[in-house]
Amino acid sequence: MKIHFLLGLSLCFGFPLLAADTITPPVQEVTVDAGKSNVRFALGAVLHTVHGQFKVKGGRVRLDVATTRASGQITVDLQSGNTGVQERDRHMHNEVLESARYPEAVFSPDRVTGKFSSEGEFNVSLHGVLRVHGQDHEITVPTIVQVHDGRVVATANFVVPYVKWGMKDPSTFILRVSDNVDVSVKLVGKLTRSSG
Repeated sequence: MKIHFLLGLSLCFGFPLLAADTITPPVQEVTVDAGKSNVRFALGAVLHTVHGQFKVKGGRVRLDVATTRASGQITVDLQSGNTGVQERDRHMHNEVLESARYPEAVFSPDRVTGKFSSEGEFNVSLHGVLRVHGQDHEITVPTIVQVHDGRVVATANFVVPYVKWGMKDPSTFILRVSDNVDVSVKLVGKLTRSSG
């Protein structure tokens, strides 16, 4: 079983954390805390579902509230991916992710829509490009954001059609797996700068 990314890489996604409303400075920036963030995945297979995770390497996202434009990058370490079964992980890395050749998934946001707030919980949609397995894919990720005293937590769930995106289907004659992988992203960050 090989599954991956994401992330979503997953993902990545989720950084509309740069929340803002009418009393918030027009430009906000969030730095991702890699140690507190993660990307998890679930791949449906005959008789069971394979679960695994990737480490987030880091990232920074900047949002211009006046224009809803976003910029920056969030990087996921695909070589860190594991499902808890060594042989399955070896196959995932060598045959599906090809993580020696494509060691990272990078999400580059370009805009965010939704209601923004400088404190509390709110929903936004983050749009951008996810680069994984050497290809760019345009995605929009619904994200729940919580902001409290400058600390930002963003969570997002989305589906990655990894076979359609050019990765190998790990199914065999005996074992069939889904050609889509469910990705869950949790990104924790700190508001590091805001300016007019």
